[in-house]
Amino acid sequence: MSEPNITTTPLQEFKGHEESVRAVAVFPDKRRMVTASYDRTLRIWDLKKGVMLKKIEWHSAWVSALAVSRDGQLIASGDLHGVVTVWHGETGERLTGNIENYVRYTDYNRILSLDFSPDGKVLATGSTDKTLKLWCTETWKLLLGSSIHFSGHVGDVQYSPSGELLAIAASKVEIYNSSTRERVAELEVYATSIVWTPDGTRLLSARISKTILEWDTLTWQQVGDPWTTGHTNYINALAVDPNGTLVASGASDDIRLWRLSDRQTVATFQQSSQSLAFSVDGKYIFSGSYYTDNNTLTKWAVDPKDALQEEGASYINEAILLFLIFIPLFLSGYSPVHLLRIRHLISRKDTLPKDPLDNKVTNNFYSSLKSQIPRHVSMSLIPRHVSILDSAHVIQTFFMPQIFPINTTAYNACIAGDLSTVEQLFTREINTDANNYASYANRSFVMARKCDWDYALQDAIESISIQPSLTGYISKGIALYGRGHIQGARIAFDLASTYANEDSKIILLLAIAIFNADQHEESIIFVRELAATYPNHDSLACRVVEAYMRVQLGVNAMNDALPNHAADHFTAAVQSSALLSTSTIYPACDDFVVLFGWDLKSLWKNAHQKRCVALRQAGRLAEALNSYRDMMDKIDNNTKAGCLDWSNGKSEEECSALCLDNGHAALAAGNYDSAINLFSAVISVNSASDAVFANRSKAKLGKRLWTEALLDAQKVIQLNPSSHVGYKLKLAALQGAHRYDEAIAAFRMMFAKLESAHDVVMQDLRKQYASPYESDGVIRRTIDQQLENAPLRLLNTATGLSCDREAQISAFKTSAEHNELWLSWSMKRADIRMEHITEAVATYFRYVMLSHRWQRKEPLLQDIQGKSVYKLNLPGGIAKLQNFCEIARDFGYRWAWSDTCCIDKSSNVELQQSLNSMFIWYQHSALTIVYLWDVLPSSKSGALEMSEWNRRGWTFQEFLASRVVIFYQRDWTPYLSDRSRNHKKSTAIMKELEAATGVDRQALVNFSPGMNGARERLRWASNRVTTIQEDIAYSLFGVFDVRLPLDYGEKKANALGRLLQEIIARSGDITALGWVGQSSEFNSCLPADITSYASLPYAPPSLSENEIQTEVSSLRTNSVAVDLASKLYALLKGISVPRFASRRLHLPCISFPVTEIRRGPAQETHFLYRVKADGLQNLLITTSETLIQFSRARSTRQTFLLVRPWDRRLLEQLDFTDDEGSVGDLSEPGSQSDESDELSGRPPVEEEEHRSRALRMMFHLGRPFGAFLLAQQRDGEYKRIASDHNIIAQVKEIASVDNMDISSIEIL
Repeated sequence: MSEPNITTTPLQEFKGHEESVRAVAVFPDKRRMVTASYDRTLRIWDLKKGVMLKKIEWHSAWVSALAVSRDGQLIASGDLHGVVTVWHGETGERLTGNIENYVRYTDYNRILSLDFSPDGKVLATGSTDKTLKLWCTETWKLLLGSSIHFSGHVGDVQYSPSGELLAIAASKVEIYNSSTRERVAELEVYATSIVWTPDGTRLLSARISKTILEWDTLTWQQVGDPWTTGHTNYINALAVDPNGTLVASGASDDIRLWRLSDRQTVATFQQSSQSLAFSVDGKYIFSGSYYTDNNTLTKWAVDPKDALQEEGASYINEAILLFLIFIPLFLSGYSPVHLLRIRHLISRKDTLPKDPLDNKVTNNFYSSLKSQIPRHVSMSLIPRHVSILDSAHVIQTFFMPQIFPINTTAYNACIAGDLSTVEQLFTREINTDANNYASYANRSFVMARKCDWDYALQDAIESISIQPSLTGYISKGIALYGRGHIQGARIAFDLASTYANEDSKIILLLAIAIFNADQHEESIIFVRELAATYPNHDSLACRVVEAYMRVQLGVNAMNDALPNHAADHFTAAVQSSALLSTSTIYPACDDFVVLFGWDLKSLWKNAHQKRCVALRQAGRLAEALNSYRDMMDKIDNNTKAGCLDWSNGKSEEECSALCLDNGHAALAAGNYDSAINLFSAVISVNSASDAVFANRSKAKLGKRLWTEALLDAQKVIQLNPSSHVGYKLKLAALQGAHRYDEAIAAFRMMFAKLESAHDVVMQDLRKQYASPYESDGVIRRTIDQQLENAPLRLLNTATGLSCDREAQISAFKTSAEHNELWLSWSMKRADIRMEHITEAVATYFRYVMLSHRWQRKEPLLQDIQGKSVYKLNLPGGIAKLQNFCEIARDFGYRWAWSDTCCIDKSSNVELQQSLNSMFIWYQHSALTIVYLWDVLPSSKSGALEMSEWNRRGWTFQEFLASRVVIFYQRDWTPYLSDRSRNHKKSTAIMKELEAATGVDRQALVNFSPGMNGARERLRWASNRVTTIQEDIAYSLFGVFDVRLPLDYGEKKANALGRLLQEIIARSGDITALGWVGQSSEFNSCLPADITSYASLPYAPPSLSENEIQTEVSSLRTNSVAVDLASKLYALLKGISVPRFASRRLHLPCISFPVTEIRRGPAQETHFLYRVKADGLQNLLITTSETLIQFSRARSTRQTFLLVRPWDRRLLEQLDFTDDEGSVGDLSEPGSQSDESDELSGRPPVEEEEHRSRALRMMFHLGRPFGAFLLAQQRDGEYKRIASDHNIIAQVKEIASVDNMDISSIEIL
C-alpha cells in the first residue's frame, strides 16, 4: 500500500467573496458553479476561466445553505434569518418571494440545509426550528401535511438518487419515503453531514467523533466498523464522486480523499474545509475554507491512479523487474552495452507506464526491454512483488545524469568542504591537459563555492572557448549570477539547456543561482513551476531545493531579528514532503551538495531545531513546544542527543512553565485562541495535571467549542475524580452544546461533590447553587399553576399521541426547555427570575383548541388511545383531526385539543370537569381554530353567516371565550383568504359575525364571562341548538361563569331552570324573568325553552333628562306625592333580594290585585283576556291557559295579581348630579329603621337629595312596565301565567301608587 499523496497547493483559487464560503454546488453543464458565503452573497463562476459571472446580493443575513436542481435550472439559497429564496439557474434572476413560513422558536430560524428532489418538483428545507418542510417548485407553497418535526435542528437533508427516499440528519438520522412521508428507518447516530452514493445502495454519515459510518440502504444496517478518518476535528462536509469510487471529507484541519471500496486514504489536501463538491466528471474537488480569514474557494486535482485499488502486488512491470535482475548479472560479467541500451530505452519520454492498468504501454515497454536482454536470461527469474510505479521511480532515479561528473577523490573532498584540495586536483588536470574543458568548468564550480567570482568566470569562459558544453555554460551562469550580471547569466543557462535532453535540472540550478543572487521570491517561483511542469521524477528534488531555500531565508530572518518571519520559513521547510529522512540524501540532489556545499543530511534537523528557536524567540511558546515535540517524536536516536537543548538553553520544563503563565494571562484577558494553544503545548509535551486540562477547557468554553471543552472536562474528572471542578466544566460544555439531559446529570454530580465537602470555601461555593430538590419544586409548582386552566388531555402535535396530564408533564420534563430552565434556576443565573420560569412553562404548554360542527363518525378517545392520529386511517372525521393537528404544529404549538377525542366520556368525573371547564380552556388557549365544513373554498363574504357553526350551542361559548381565532374553510384554507394571525381583528369577518349572532362586535372581540347583562346574553343564545337537549344549558355555564353538576337525562327545562336559578340567585338580576312563551316545569317564572328569550324585553320609551326633571318638578309641588314618594323609597330600599329555595322563587315585587278577568274573542292558539287591576289601567293579556272569569260583582276564591318584579338596582340608577351637588352612595339594605327618624336627623342638603331621589323613583313607577300575571294556588303560593306577548301595565295616576303592595311573593 503506497502512502497517500499530500498536496499543499491548489490548482486554482476562486477569489471574490469577502467572508468564508459556506456552500458550493456545480452545475450539470460542467461549465459553471455557484457558491454561497457568509458575506450574504451568491456568486456564479466560470469553471474554465476561473472568473465570476454574476454576483447576487439579496440576502440580509449569512447565506448558510445552497442547492442546485438536477437540471441546473433552479438555485435555492437559505440564510440565518430563516429566509429561503429561489433563483433561475441560467440568468440568476430571483423567481420567488421569501419562503419564510418557519415558526420562530428563537430569535432566528436558521436555514441549515436545502435539496431539490431529482425531478425538481420539490424543494426540501431544514432549519433550526426542528422541522423539515417540503415546497412545491411550481407554486412555491408548502405542501399540505409535508412538515416533519424532529427533536433537534435539521442539519442536513439529502434526496436519494432515485428520489424515492429522503435522508434527514437531526438529533439522529431518519429516512422517510418522500411520497408518503412515512418514516422508513431510524439510525441512532448524530450526523454532521450525510451523503448518498450515486447508485443509492449506500448512505454515508459523518459523526461528531470524526468517524464515518456506512449504511446499507436495503437493510439499513451498518456496514463494517466506523470509518476512522484521522481528522482532528468534526467533519463539516462529505461528498461522493460521480463514479461512486471516491469519498471526500472536509474538516477544519484538511480535506481527505478516500477509496470507498477499502476505506483507504489516497490523498490529503492541506486546507481546512466546510463545503465540498466534486466536478461533474469527478476529476476535481472544490472546497470552501472553514476559517473566516480565508475567503477563497479552491480547486484540487483528483489523481486517478490514487483511486485505484492495489490488490497485494498485482500490477507488475515485468520489464523493469527484468532490469533489476540484470544489474547483478552485469556485475557478474555481462556486457555493459546491454546496460547502455536499456538506459537509452528508459530515457525516452512516455516509455514507462503512468498507470498500473495501462497494459498497452506496459507490454510495449516490456517488449522493447526484452529485445535488449540476452536470450539465455530466463524470464521466469522475475519476481512478482514490486509495483510498476515504484520500479519506474527507482530506474529513473538511478539513471538521472549528473551535471558535475568528477572522480571519487574530488567528490569526497567537495562533500567534506575541502575546496583547496579539490582546486589543486582540477588545476593538476588542467596543467596536464590545457584543453581539458571539463576541468576548467569543474574548477569554476569550486571557485564559485569560494565566492571568487572573477576566477570562476575566467575558468568558465576558458572551458567554453575550448569546447562549449553543458557544464561550461552552467559554470558561466553561476559565475555571472555571483557577479550580479543577471541577464548574461540567464543567457548562459539558456545555452546550457540546449545540451541536455531534459532541461528540468538546468532550471533548478538556475533557480539556485538566482537565489544566491538574493532574488529569493523569483527563485522559489521557479522551483514551484518546475515541480508542476515535471511531476514525475524531478518534483522531489524541487521540494528539497525549496526546503533548503526556506531554511536559508529563515536564518536570514533570524539574523535580522525577525523571529516571526523566520518561524514561518522554517515551518514551510518542515512541512515540505521532501524532508522524509534525517540522514539520507535523495540521489538527484548530489549535485547541489557538490556545487553549492549544501548540508542536506542535516537539513531536516536544522529546519526543525531552528523552527523551535524562532518560535520561542517570537513568543509563540505553544507552537514552539509543539514543534519540539514533533521533532523529538520523529528524530532518529543518533540525532536526538543534539536536539535536547533547543531554545537558547531553555529546557522543556522551563518553556512549559512559561507557556502556563502566558496561558493563564491569555485566559484572564479573554484571548482564548492563544490560551488554548499554550495549554495544548504544555499537554503535548508532558502529562499535564488536571489544572492544565481545566484551564484549556475554560478557554474552549470561551470559544464555544463545546465538544472539545467536554473532552478536557472529562480528562479533569479522570485525573481528579473527587473535585467538583471537572463536573462544573462538563456541565458548562454540555449546556453550551444543548445536551441538557447530560448537563443535569453533571450538575447533580457537581452538587454532590460540593455537598460532601467540609471546608468553608466549598460550603460557600455550594450556596451559589440551588439544590436539585429546590429546582424540581419551583418548576413543578409553576407547571401545576400553568395547567390549572388547561385541558386534562391534549394531543401532542409532534407525535400525534393523546397525552393525559401526567404525560404532558413528563414530556416537558424530558424536553430541552425544561432542562435549560432547571439548569438556569439551579445555577442561580442572575437573568433568570420567577417570571422567566413562568413564561417558559407557559410557552411550552401553549395549546390550540378546535371549534367545529360534529360530523358523522368523529374519532373518540378509545379510537386514538395509544396511537398516532397521523397514522390512523379511520372513516369519518379523522382527516379533520389530522389537518387540525398539522396546522397547530405548523404554527409552532406542541399541544392541541378536540372535544371529540380529548375527553374520556366513560368517566363521569372527567366529563363533569371538562364541560364545566371548557370555557376556561378556550379562554386560555393560544389559538382557536374554527373549522367550517359547510363553507366551500370558492365562498364569498356571507358564507360564515350562513354556516351551521353559527347555530350550534357549544360553538357560541367557544368563540366568545377565545381570544385568538382563525376560521378555516372545508379545504383548510383561511376564510376569505385572510392569512392574518387573528380573525377577531378582521373588520369584515367580525361584521359578518355580528350580523349572524346579534352580538355586538365589542362583546365578540373582548368578551368577559359573568352575569352582567344576563338577559342580553340569553337573547344571544336563544337561536342556538344542541344535539343533546340538556347541552343548551350546559353550553352556557362558562358564559355566565357558573359551575353546576351535569345530569344528562334531566331534560332541557330542568337544566335551563337550574342555570337561570343560579343566575338570579347569585346576581339578583331579575331581567332573566323577562320572556314570552311557555313556563317551565322547574318554576313557572322561568321559560321552558331558551327560545323564549329571542324577543327583546319590554322597555318604556326613553326620555331625555330634561323631560324627567320636568315631571319630577311637577311632583315636587304635590305635598302628598312627596310624602308618598319618601315612604315608597324607604320600603323599596329595604326589600329583600330575589332568592330560590327548593325551586321556589321568592320574588320581591310591587303587586296590584286583579279585580276583573273577562275572555275576549277566541284566537287559534290562545285566549285573549281583558284584565282590570286596582291602580292600573285596563289591559289585554294573551295566554294559552284557561283563566277563571270574574269581576267585582262576580267574585272568585282564586286570587290574581299583576306584579311588577322589583329590581333593587333601579334605585342605583336614580343617582344623579344636579345643581345642588352630587348624590352620595345609596345605603345597602339593612334594618327596617323608621324613615322619619332618618329624615329628622338628616342635614338639610342630604334631605333634599334624598327627596329628589324619591321623587325621581316615583316618576319611574308611574311609567309603563312589564308585568307578570300571577294566580294563587291552593296552598297560598303563586304561579305565573305565561303569555305569548309582553304584558305592558301602567298605573292610572301617580297618586294611585298608594294602593300598591310591596312584598316578596313565593312563586312555584
